Amino acid sequence: MSEQAAAANITGQTAQQSGILIKLLFFAAALAVAPVSAYFFTKDYIWNGNAVLAAITAVVSANIVLVAFVVLSIREERAALSQPAQQESKKDR
Repeated sequence: MSEQAAAANITGQTAQQSGILIKLLFFAAALAVAPVSAYFFTKDYIWNGNAVLAAITAVVSANIVLVAFVVLSIREERAALSQPAQQESKKDR
């Protein structure tokens, strides 16, 4: 592999890893903020002080964030796995 191709490969991997880190930080923040804010908002404004229903709402919101992260990660992995196969087919032409 030439030096330029190796450098381009490392640069591409670094950019991809920084995108993954940003996504992880976003979902970590969402997992910290969403359930707490859902609990207090629904306790005060929707469930009229009922802490049990507000806690259930907080658990549901945490699960929504987790499922969104898993789905996004799976879609990203599938896209990454199909992308090298497309590049190899172009080289063969």
